[in-house]
Amino acid sequence: MTACDLTITSYNIHKGMDMLNRQVVLRGIADGLKSVSPDILCLQEVQGENLKRMLKFNEFPEQSQHEWFGEYLNLDDSYGRNSEYGHGHHGNAVLSRHPLDPKHNVNITVNRLEKRGVLHCEIQPEGWDVPVVVLCAHLNLLEGGREKQYDAITEYVNDSIDQNQPLILAGDFNDWKKVSCEKLANRLNMEEAFMCVHDKLLPTFPSRLPVLSLDRIYVRNLTVKKAWVHTGKPWNTLSDHLPISAVVGLK
Repeated sequence: MTACDLTITSYNIHKGMDMLNRQVVLRGIADGLKSVSPDILCLQEVQGENLKRMLKFNEFPEQSQHEWFGEYLNLDDSYGRNSEYGHGHHGNAVLSRHPLDPKHNVNITVNRLEKRGVLHCEIQPEGWDVPVVVLCAHLNLLEGGREKQYDAITEYVNDSIDQNQPLILAGDFNDWKKVSCEKLANRLNMEEAFMCVHDKLLPTFPSRLPVLSLDRIYVRNLTVKKAWVHTGKPWNTLSDHLPISAVVGLK
């Protein structure tokens, strides 16, 4: 790993709660991420506000979770609100060790029950001549909805992002059928990190006994050098997903 390489970590944090929603596990998640020391962090199911849990749990922070993680990990942060309800809201977040420029939160909602988005940021890594575009995504549970979201993401990337710019698309794709590589990445000329390194996707859900490969890191105009799932303790006692990481460099 060279000084110009980046470690990317993607993690669905389950709103900072354990698998059964009985305990606040934010501190455990933050300590685990601190040991990983990612340069770029893409988080899904980030709680911007939850008044009910603030009243119920002393450990639940009053500030937004992306701000809490930003302070704890000393990272720049950006948040895209996807789902709003009477007592709060949640969405995706991008955090970075390098200067971060928030751009857009792209609404890819296709039904009233699942409010989904793609958070678009640009990050300027030290030593890089060009910024890298980072898209943090959370897609639908049902394949029919994901099909429409593949189309929406493809259209957005083709219309908004230079073909020659380094690009990262990471998040929870809920792609248990393992078809997003063909239906999304191939259209965008992107490579999936685990397919590059291991020639297969690795399971990330549920965290205690992972059998489904739901999480992805796609890249364009970058070289994937490593890719791994964070398994075992503490990860299997925290969120319902396991985090994934990849090391990438410029081509």
